[in-house]
Amino acid sequence: MKNRTYADYLCDWLVEEGYTHCFFVAGGNTMHLLNSSRSRFKCVPVVHEVAAATAVEYFNETSPGNKAFALVTAGPGITNAITGIAGAWLESRELLIIGGQVKSSDLMTGGLRQRGIQEIDGVSLVAGVTKISRQLSSPISEGDFKKTIREGSSGKPGPVFLEICLDVQGITDYVLPEENTSTETHLDSIAVDESALERLTKLMQGSERPIILIGGGLNREASTEFQEFFTNLGFPIMTTWNGIDRFPSTHNLFWGRPNTWGQRSANVLIQQSDLIIAIGTRLGIQQTGFNWKGFAPLAKIVQVEIDKTEIDKKHPKISIEFNCDAEDFLRSLAKLNLSIEHTQITEWIDFGTKVRHLLPNNEAANSHSANHINPFDFVEQLSECLSSSDVVIPCSSGGAFTTMMQAFNQKSGQKIVSDKGLASMGYGLSGAIGAAYANPNKRVVLVEGDGGFAQNLQELGSAVVSGAALKIFIYSNNGYASIRMTQRNYFDGAYVGCDISTGLGLPDWVKLFQAYGIETIEMNSDSFTDPKFLAALDDSSIRAFLVPIDPEQTYFPKITSKVLLNGQMESYPLHLMTPDLSDEIQLAVFKYLEV
Repeated sequence: MKNRTYADYLCDWLVEEGYTHCFFVAGGNTMHLLNSSRSRFKCVPVVHEVAAATAVEYFNETSPGNKAFALVTAGPGITNAITGIAGAWLESRELLIIGGQVKSSDLMTGGLRQRGIQEIDGVSLVAGVTKISRQLSSPISEGDFKKTIREGSSGKPGPVFLEICLDVQGITDYVLPEENTSTETHLDSIAVDESALERLTKLMQGSERPIILIGGGLNREASTEFQEFFTNLGFPIMTTWNGIDRFPSTHNLFWGRPNTWGQRSANVLIQQSDLIIAIGTRLGIQQTGFNWKGFAPLAKIVQVEIDKTEIDKKHPKISIEFNCDAEDFLRSLAKLNLSIEHTQITEWIDFGTKVRHLLPNNEAANSHSANHINPFDFVEQLSECLSSSDVVIPCSSGGAFTTMMQAFNQKSGQKIVSDKGLASMGYGLSGAIGAAYANPNKRVVLVEGDGGFAQNLQELGSAVVSGAALKIFIYSNNGYASIRMTQRNYFDGAYVGCDISTGLGLPDWVKLFQAYGIETIEMNSDSFTDPKFLAALDDSSIRAFLVPIDPEQTYFPKITSKVLLNGQMESYPLHLMTPDLSDEIQLAVFKYLEV
């Protein structure tokens, strides 16, 4: 029997903490860790380290209970993974990255840039986008190790990075020390402010135009738990983009997703509310609009946010704050058995119904040529075809992302994950692979633009090997649609680097997928009634679907800015989206707000 290495101990401790999967790119400086991992975890090799980090983030975000970690080597392994780490940091998601490092005797000292081969200071590189960034140049105890990695899921979640020297991984004479303290991590929960709860109760009972805004800080299980409470309360429900799957679009209280690229009806309504209860959302600029001073001008804003710094940032202005966990807040609120006179909001409910009818998510202002598919039509039809058990990955940036956020009708039970904070192109495929491993018996549906997909297409082989029922929809619009639109709107169509004609190289998609043995279907306006398409969508194989989108397709509505004489940009408030509404429609939908 071989001697146990320190890497063996580390991996055993990870198993005890619930880790079941390891996404990795093999490297010399992680060889002991990888050797220990292969017999303890489902080890998933990927081509590039950014895919490992992204896949782990999406695995953990969609997993019913298991956890994954990423294993990357020293030097380029960690530099390649940084984009994935930064994305998880901005989205406040758990992500454990274990990196290799050169032998402790080869570590740089005395101002050297590098001593060991591939050596770089990974701890310093990721310190600003991790909760803990730590180098192990000597062994640490089980309790210390577990306490460190648990930090990723405690309080406001976020990435944890451990860089472990090669010689430390391979130590065979390691003696387990006596634990001075328990390995259990005891975290004091932040109590719900009872006085603030009392003030909120009075606001709720006096409100005539309330809205509850649910963010990704409320987990899926809790959102299901509280649906009956929300229904009985009777207040309209909106969600952030990260909270998209917390409430079904079919519910009669669902009023949409406000955002700078949000649904116009949701933006118009939230701007006219008199009370906003924002649960589990940091109310960032994308949520409030760049012109955050003009957000919800008639409303008292109540924010439930576990991160005090988000409340203290002073935009938007908060009337009542709850610095606590979203679920704890809702449980405390539910216990009050509030008596709300529903007749006080009847006029508001009727008005919201009218506004949502007058301002459909699929606006006629968007034009496209006859040989292309309207992406808003596509998203609405795709919504109808998908089931409540599907995992949906609407990429993270560009026209494909915004049309999914504006026009997708989510169903109860679906898991929908994106990464909008960093808004990096290329997240889709790697994220879908991670979600597929976390949900092996479910269909995973990816929608991404061709420009974004090209940034991580090397993982197609990883997707095929996974054996997942992965359905890949690519907006084939010859490049970067959102960049093209910006250059058209602000620079009179002076295009540069946004499509093939301006120097951007993209592959022949059919040939590319064929090289990986993936069948490709080129869609048209009749595809959703085509038996061949429907069969391919429902089978258990990986499939690619090319959605021909007009390169000049418009993506309205959106918040725009005007360029001032001094060259600065000034954004319009959330309810004034482009294109302008007709005078008749404005009169009907701006009942409480002058425009």
